[in-house]
Amino acid sequence: MEYIVIGGALAVGIFSLISSVNTLQKQIQLMNLKLDRIAKQVGAEEPNIDNELRSLIVAGKKVKAVKELRDVTGMGLKEAKEYVDKLL
Repeated sequence: MEYIVIGGALAVGIFSLISSVNTLQKQIQLMNLKLDRIAKQVGAEEPNIDNELRSLIVAGKKVKAVKELRDVTGMGLKEAKEYVDKLL
């Protein structure tokens, strides 16, 4: 009997956490949309450095391209490397 009560309480807790996470995800999406709109209005859009990265890659400086991308965007190493690899 105790296991049923504990299991029920855990299930309610898990569903509550899932609901909270979903709500937070929706709020983050809305904030990102608002930030994108504001950035467009004030002209603070993300810099497009793809051409510069491509020229570094062609020159054989792939590591420098990854470093440059990380400096400009704040990406992590893995994410920046994957981005540079896709530019090829």
